[in-house]
Amino acid sequence: MPEAKLSAARTAFLVCCAGVLTACSSTPTDPTAGWSPNRIYSEAKDELSTGAYDKAVPLYEKLEGRAAGTPLAQQAQLEKAYAHYKNGEPVLAIATLDRFLKLHPASPAVDYALYLKGVVNFNDDLGLFSSVTLQDLSERDQKAAKDSFEAFKELVSRFPQSRYAADASARMNHIVNSLAQSEVHVARYYYQRGAYVAAINRAQSTLTDYQGVAALEDALFILMQSYDALNLPQLRDDTRRVLEKNYPHSEYLTQGFKTIPRPWWKLW
Repeated sequence: MPEAKLSAARTAFLVCCAGVLTACSSTPTDPTAGWSPNRIYSEAKDELSTGAYDKAVPLYEKLEGRAAGTPLAQQAQLEKAYAHYKNGEPVLAIATLDRFLKLHPASPAVDYALYLKGVVNFNDDLGLFSSVTLQDLSERDQKAAKDSFEAFKELVSRFPQSRYAADASARMNHIVNSLAQSEVHVARYYYQRGAYVAAINRAQSTLTDYQGVAALEDALFILMQSYDALNLPQLRDDTRRVLEKNYPHSEYLTQGFKTIPRPWWKLW
């Protein structure tokens, strides 16, 4: 081989080797490679407790693989879901919980998984702990509320003695109030725009579908006003009598729509 070609071949070989060595040297090392499952769990728990949720999640994922098939791996899944929830990642939290429920239907922690699933949706879309505004949450998308209700309902039905059952029941009642109030918001929207028949339909839907919720008073008043606007005095007066009988001190009877909506969300 001519000297020039031999030199070029050697250069190419050295460049190739250098590239391989560079690639090998840039491969990230796994700091948990020599850790026991218990140590990984301890480190993940520490990150979780200090609020470093983004650091806790990958540790729990490592633990799921290292301790697969053990109760520790199940615990890692649940705590990873909680970390996602606290880190503002509800979709990932729900996906993790659904996977847990599918893989471990007989786990003693199923009640907690259902409870956490309900809480994730309850807080995400409902924001029930806000006490600084009178804009109640029924004005928002209700899908999360319904999903939350179903998770709590399954928990209470399957595990009535669970330590989480009482709180789940209270939250279910709260959600029902939210959904009923949603109907009232729509009815009031229609009424204020002169769509009285539509307002009547939504108000009647509230009265039919929900019992014992605060929104019934609002629904009755909207129904009464809508009948009045349509010049249906008998129906208006009948509705007024029902309102007076059930809510004799109703502010609607003296103040009308000037009444400030009651902050029904103040249950906690």
